[in-house]
Amino acid sequence: MFTGIIEDLGTIEKLEKDGGNLHITVKNSIASELKVDQSVAHNGVCLTVVKTNGNIYTVTAIQETLDKTNMGLLSTGDLVNIERAMKLGDRLDGHIVQGHVDQTAECISIAEDDGSWLFTFEYDKHLNNITIEKGSITVNGVSLTVINSKLNQFSVAIIPFTYEHTTFKALTLGDKVNLEFDVIGKYVKRLNDLRH
Repeated sequence: MFTGIIEDLGTIEKLEKDGGNLHITVKNSIASELKVDQSVAHNGVCLTVVKTNGNIYTVTAIQETLDKTNMGLLSTGDLVNIERAMKLGDRLDGHIVQGHVDQTAECISIAEDDGSWLFTFEYDKHLNNITIEKGSITVNGVSLTVINSKLNQFSVAIIPFTYEHTTFKALTLGDKVNLEFDVIGKYVKRLNDLRH
């Protein structure tokens, strides 16, 4: 379980294919605190640490993860948002995030807005995920508030701190991002669908 509050940025040091799996080696400032078998969110994708060595560690993404997220699009040198699993008793500063990506979206607009940024994303509406105005959404692991909610797109406003301390500073038009829709909203939608 995560909160969507990014702890650190990681740099992709190495990518190694192994059958349908992708071993991803990441360098960052919290790597030395990690242990094998620990869950860490990478751009919102919960992956298990399989190896550590000083300031680098390795996680493995299976084919299912590569098919449903942007992890298979990573290149050496790319930045990823990093969050360790939350501890019981900590404050929940973001929202409840499972680290289970629902689908990807494409960045279709970036606008600077008097010291902050407005990012707009479009996603496949046929996967039946929804956003609501002022609801929660996780974009590449970052807990955000939805604005301009539409059937298959939404926007988020990014403050300077979030812009500088996450991968939003490197995001460009056409980039694919990972989306995790609000877990409570997913259950409500599913129950509603079952009743009809």
